[in-house]
Amino acid sequence: MMKKAVTWLLIILLAWPMVGRAQKDILRTRDSVFFKTDEARRIGDQLLLFQRVTGGWPKNIDMAKPLTAEEAEAVQASKSRQDDSTIDNHATTMQMAFLARLFQQTGDERYKAAFCHGVKYLLSGQYANGGWPQFWPENRGYQVHITYNDDAMINVMRLLRDVVQHVVPYDTALVDEPLRQRCEQAFNKGIDCILRTQIVVDGEPTVWCQQHDHETLQPAKARSYELPSFVSHESATIVGFLMQLPAPDKRIVHAVNGAMKWFAAHQLEGDSPLWARFYDLQEGLPFFCDRDGQPKRRLEDISEERRNGYSWYSKSPAALFEQYEKWKEMKIKEDK
Repeated sequence: MMKKAVTWLLIILLAWPMVGRAQKDILRTRDSVFFKTDEARRIGDQLLLFQRVTGGWPKNIDMAKPLTAEEAEAVQASKSRQDDSTIDNHATTMQMAFLARLFQQTGDERYKAAFCHGVKYLLSGQYANGGWPQFWPENRGYQVHITYNDDAMINVMRLLRDVVQHVVPYDTALVDEPLRQRCEQAFNKGIDCILRTQIVVDGEPTVWCQQHDHETLQPAKARSYELPSFVSHESATIVGFLMQLPAPDKRIVHAVNGAMKWFAAHQLEGDSPLWARFYDLQEGLPFFCDRDGQPKRRLEDISEERRNGYSWYSKSPAALFEQYEKWKEMKIKEDK
């Protein structure tokens, strides 16, 4: 029976495509009317089925797609897996947000219990230095690094922030005070990690790498074409997040100012604001990389597969500049 279940699970994982925009939109909806429907409950019940005993969820599976009896059996047989719970590609935090909203509208304690199990999973994965890896409790290779790639750690920090502040749907009926306090402690440690991993050049803070070594906190390599570097998109997400913090202290102000200075200095010339995805740590120049791990200065110098299979540019920092000017004005008023 177990072999049959595992075989079916492999068929499911190979047959189902990456979670597309439509499926993600379903799990990210905030429509309170929808969460009162039978369809929302059906999806919620499937999320309960996909949740691992760790408290986390795997990634890249369309969990809103109706399951056959055999598929459900295969998913159930995999609940004890320890190696695929992750915060990569919005996994776990996305499912938790859906269940929180479903509990808010239904009062079903199963959804609350699953959400709180998820919170404890997130707390269990935090390193003593405040960072989070991509996968845990079991991981391998670069999965062990502190991961900003695809906004993984920031998604966790956003959820913890909202739990701490009782932002809807994370009210007191969902999370009790002891668990909320644990989230607050983890959030504060996370902020410290963000500040400590910011790359400093000649005494000045700049931006971040997609991943940082979980022990040294230095920029670290992930996949063969993801080298230690300054990165634009994930750094923009981090800076936007830091500017949302109430009453930022001097360390946060210094970090934001340094990062914005870096963005201004490294914008590419052209008709619209644009940044390369990666800049090398030696000269601060854009580079592109193939699966051989050899950086190139020109996009056309890497294989067609990598040219078309990866986002080598980002517009994300552009949206920060207006926000930054308002943020600075607010800081000046507060300091007077």
